[in-house]
Amino acid sequence: MVAAPGENMRVNGDRLWDSLMDMAKIGPGIAGGNNRQTLTDSDAEGRNLFRTWCEGAGLTLGVDKMGTMFATRPGTDPDALPVYVGSHLDTQPTGGKYDGVLGVLSALEVVRSMNDLGVKTKHPIVVTNWTNEEGARFAPAMLASGVFAGVHTLEYAYDRKDPDGKTFGDELKRIGWVGDEEVGARKMHAYFEYHIEQGPILEVENKQIGVVTHCQGLWWLEFTLTGREAHTGSTPMNMRVNAGLAMSRIMEMVQTVAMENQPGAVGGVGQVFFTPNSRNVLPGKVVFTVDIRSPDQAKLDGMRARIEAEAPKICEALGVGCTIEAIGHFAPVTFDPTLVSRVRGAAERLGYSHMDLISGAGHDACWAAKVAPTTMVMCPCVGGLSHNEAEDISKEWATAGADVLFHAVVETAEIVA
Repeated sequence: MVAAPGENMRVNGDRLWDSLMDMAKIGPGIAGGNNRQTLTDSDAEGRNLFRTWCEGAGLTLGVDKMGTMFATRPGTDPDALPVYVGSHLDTQPTGGKYDGVLGVLSALEVVRSMNDLGVKTKHPIVVTNWTNEEGARFAPAMLASGVFAGVHTLEYAYDRKDPDGKTFGDELKRIGWVGDEEVGARKMHAYFEYHIEQGPILEVENKQIGVVTHCQGLWWLEFTLTGREAHTGSTPMNMRVNAGLAMSRIMEMVQTVAMENQPGAVGGVGQVFFTPNSRNVLPGKVVFTVDIRSPDQAKLDGMRARIEAEAPKICEALGVGCTIEAIGHFAPVTFDPTLVSRVRGAAERLGYSHMDLISGAGHDACWAAKVAPTTMVMCPCVGGLSHNEAEDISKEWATAGADVLFHAVVETAEIVA
């Protein structure tokens, strides 16, 4: 029986909050959030600050060939596999201050608090910053953890291009964060990830802690529609080959498919590129991504099949060319029951209100679950808002989740008296 830590063991919430605010100064957005996209100069600056903090906490830093950062606090047993804890520091172009960052800096705070309290564990603890979780600049999302789990090859990842045609491999080298570790060579005893919910359920239910039992699966489908550029004012309506119109009808179809698969399904379009993107020119080319998700694999695959069957028919009726490429996928995930129960037990021991939760968003934990026992902890966010500069949480919410993370991690790493 693994001993649970005493309920008096808590993190330093003020220090955690100060760290969050200090990191938020790097790559500021235009409306109070952050634009610290992966492999940008701002990402490099954030990594350097994080490295300084890790070194200050006595951690030893390793970096793999995907640029993922692993900061290790040793355990008392040199043969014991480490407990990994982390998330990501990269953001959306108009991201908030907490998505991903909360998980990385709370993992660091767990170690700092262990140092303060003189806590020793049998298993090492590794604070982790995964590269390119967001997928905003280089698709797909969760790229480094995907390579780590063997879902993608290193060559595939290095060849990913951003909208300007720059490759992941070249940009990783440019910012100076290509490590020497083989990706995936590390073995894990367990993996924990702490995250804001990115949805409204915890706040609506007035719960402090989300005990994450599952994660939705997803498909990202990239559509390339080819029409004919033409003057919007002088081209008769019946003589147009309008890729933009085809896109709008596909978007409406995706909405219908998602609604007809309720409950437990979502779908929408979040990224669109028009060419030439001029006010008075009908687009000759439109590239956009459909995002569909469900915790039910059969429902998820059925939605994909229907969308891929109906979209070409919509385009054919308008004379528009259509190609579809699956650029991102992971299956629904069931997290490790033992680790889930430790998170739930920690919340109860500490007196925090809690509920079981299915994550609607994808996380590095989804890929980590392929190689090690894994689970997640969540805290509320105001209005369920995320991927938005107005994303917000309270210091109290952040601290409560970090306390639960602290207890679950230390229990799993096994306290040494």
